[in-house]
Amino acid sequence: MAQQIHWRAGGISLGLFCIVHKLSGRNSELSTISTYKDFVLSNELGEINSQVILPQTIEQTMEKLPNGVRRLAAQLRTPIDFQSIWSVLTDYDQLSNHIPNLASSSLISREGNLVHLRQVGSQKFLGFNFSAEVHLELLEDLPEGLLQFHLLKGDFRRFEGSWMLSSLPNGIGTCLLYQLVVQGCIGMPVALIEKRLRQDLKANLEAVELAASKLQSFK
Repeated sequence: MAQQIHWRAGGISLGLFCIVHKLSGRNSELSTISTYKDFVLSNELGEINSQVILPQTIEQTMEKLPNGVRRLAAQLRTPIDFQSIWSVLTDYDQLSNHIPNLASSSLISREGNLVHLRQVGSQKFLGFNFSAEVHLELLEDLPEGLLQFHLLKGDFRRFEGSWMLSSLPNGIGTCLLYQLVVQGCIGMPVALIEKRLRQDLKANLEAVELAASKLQSFK
């Protein structure tokens, strides 16, 4: 039977709903995906021109930074429309029904487009069940297709990210970019979970796409 551990020294719930702030343009930042537009134009010009968007087309990258910091990014091109994806991502109280390893998600407060969230993630790793809790402040920017957060308190030293959405030309679908910068507390074995991080990026994007496809089918 798996043991349950709440990692207060540095949470290992990497399936949390991760929405990170937009990365700056400094040379030390993630250069392989400098901006959302650059990623789309450099990787998908051929698909856009041919008017073909294949589902589950996911590209991702990871960068190792000092002090156990990891910067990750993943992009999904999907035929699902912008509004369906946005609706799934902003239905905060229901996110745990869609996002893998997200045990709970609740909207604490809202003032206009500024919201506070409490989320608890849980996953099995090396035979143990790890969980972590975060309290986030999140800014919604619908015109820019951006959901942006920073950590207020929780089981990480650093936990910030973004979901960035953009409609593709001629209404052929949506491009979704997911970025995460994470740093666990002292004692968190980051090197042991890098594979898990990559898997969770892909799983989160696929889960959002699946939920959005169901929503779109009812329109």
